[in-house]
Amino acid sequence: MKTLLSACLGMLLAFAALPIQAVEILRWERLPLAVPLVVGQERIVFIDRNVRVGVPAALGDRLRVQSTGGAVYLRANDTIEPTRLQLQDADSGALILLDIAAEPAREGQAPLEPVRIVEGQAADARYGQRAASSDAGRVADEPNKAPRETPIPVVLTRYAAQNLYAPLRTVEPLRGVMRVNLGRDLNLEILAPTLPVRATALAAWRLDDQYVTAVRLTHTGMGWLTLDPRALQGDILTATFQHEALGPKGSAEDTTVVYLVTRGRGLAASLLPAIARFDPAVNLPACVNRTDKEADHAQ
Repeated sequence: MKTLLSACLGMLLAFAALPIQAVEILRWERLPLAVPLVVGQERIVFIDRNVRVGVPAALGDRLRVQSTGGAVYLRANDTIEPTRLQLQDADSGALILLDIAAEPAREGQAPLEPVRIVEGQAADARYGQRAASSDAGRVADEPNKAPRETPIPVVLTRYAAQNLYAPLRTVEPLRGVMRVNLGRDLNLEILAPTLPVRATALAAWRLDDQYVTAVRLTHTGMGWLTLDPRALQGDILTATFQHEALGPKGSAEDTTVVYLVTRGRGLAASLLPAIARFDPAVNLPACVNRTDKEADHAQ
């Protein structure tokens, strides 16, 4: 009996001697999170979502970053002054900010434990999300999807405005939104042909079958110009101006942004003449390309 008891106590002591690796919990509440590093040691940040990591180019080879399976692996190869990293959710576009700094290891210093980032406050589940409704299957255009609590044009316009004007850490997450590439040769002269403005596309995003394109408008005339969405030409679902009027050319108020929402296609395919293509050859005489012999034979 004593032998068995001694063996059990030995096993318990052996398990107690095993190192237990703790995990530091950091709560994301839209404030930058401090993640110290030690030169030559790898530290894991668990985020439990697919993220893209934005690293300042000034770090060069001093920081190695790898991201996979909801975990970000950070290894400092040299001392790093306080620097900010951006973790962006690949699905919703939401940002999490990390403030890192790397110092050499001190004698006897224990390895840094992994970090797990959790949401500090429950996000508003209704904004831009689909409602849980038993009547979702009755929607004609989306038989397998529940309707959203907020109309998509409102959601996209708000998201685009936040990305352009608000600090990135305050941008509300929007699940399912995707960034859309804009062509370099996108000509917007036909967008507002009656207005003395110069239009330049800035950025575009897509959610479901709808697109939002942020277009910068710069006043090229004198006096004040009141903006009216009815002056815009194209197959546009909604148009929202950041400011309702433009000041004289050269003033601080001569530029604004308009957010254009289109359905089923981007802005480039929603402008004239893309939405009403025509063949000018149909107005030419039928025998314009025939030879004289063919014309005589036809007579």
